[in-house]
Amino acid sequence: MANTAHHDAAEHHEKAAKSHRTAAQHHEKGDHAAAHEHATAAHAASTAAHEHSTKAHSKSKEHASAKH
Repeated sequence: MANTAHHDAAEHHEKAAKSHRTAAQHHEKGDHAAAHEHATAAHAASTAAHEHSTKAHSKSKEHASAKH
């Protein structure tokens, strides 16, 4: 179960990174409206990544405690 949680967290981190890169590209082209849209999506994905990372960390700690 912990592996799934880590996988979910990684997917959200990748989605956030992609949105950040896309926002930067639009900003460089002067398309600030699109940049803002992608930055907003990046923020949402970053927040989800943090939540999933916290969950994965908790599950890893539970798993490690159960082994002892």
